[in-house]
Amino acid sequence: MVRNSRETWMTRAQEWDYFQGIAVIKRVQSLYQGTMVAQGAFSLYDTATLREIGGWPDCIGEDIVLSWSILKAGHRIGYCEDALLFTNAPTTLLQFARQRKRWSRGMIEAFKQHPDILLIRSLPSAFVYWNLLFPFLDLIFTLVFIPGVVLALFGYFWIVGPITLALIPMAMGMNYFMYRIGCRMFEQLGLQVRFNPSGFFIYSLFYSLIMQPVSLAGYVAEVLNLRKSWGTK
Repeated sequence: MVRNSRETWMTRAQEWDYFQGIAVIKRVQSLYQGTMVAQGAFSLYDTATLREIGGWPDCIGEDIVLSWSILKAGHRIGYCEDALLFTNAPTTLLQFARQRKRWSRGMIEAFKQHPDILLIRSLPSAFVYWNLLFPFLDLIFTLVFIPGVVLALFGYFWIVGPITLALIPMAMGMNYFMYRIGCRMFEQLGLQVRFNPSGFFIYSLFYSLIMQPVSLAGYVAEVLNLRKSWGTK
C-alpha cells in the first residue's frame, strides 16, 4: 500500500495502481505459485535458496532478476495479500517516470539474463510469455493510440473514434470488480479502503498516458545498453 498517498496528485493515483493493478496481478500469479516479481517494498526470502542461486544480482532490476532466478531453479513464490505493508511512492511526475523506466529496464534485464526461462515447462512460465507482450502493447499504445486521441480531439477520427468511448464503461466495470475483491480482503481484516475518488479518476483515465511511454523508453534504453542509474530521486 502507498503510505504517502495524500501528499500529491501523483501519489493519489499510485495508491490505486498498487491497490488495483499490482496487487491484482500478484493475486492471479500467486494462484499458480509463480509470482513474477517479489518486489523490494517488502519480501521475504529463504536464505538457503538465495545461496543456491548465487545471491543477490548486481543490476537495477534486482527484484525481478532475482525472482526469475528463484523460479528457474524450481522454487515457488507466493503473494500474501493480507500482510499489509506501506511504501513511500514517488511524489512528482519526474520521480515516477524515472522509477517506472527503471522497472521496465529490469524486465528486459531479466529476459537477457534468463532467456532459457521461456523453455521451462511450468505454470509460472505462462506469465513470462505474458510479459513478452508488454513491450509491444506499450509500443502500440504510445505510437498509435495516444496520437489517435490527440487527432480525435481535433475532429480527426482516423484511429480513435466515438466507438472507443464504449471501452470506458467496460473498463470501469472491470475496475469495480477488482475493487470489490480488494475491499473484501480489507473487510476481513477489519479495515476499509480510504476514500480517494480524485486519485481513481487520474488512474483510470490518464495514468497509462504517462506510464506506457515511460516504460517504452525503459525498454529501448536497456536494449541499447545505455547508462544505468537508480534514478528515482
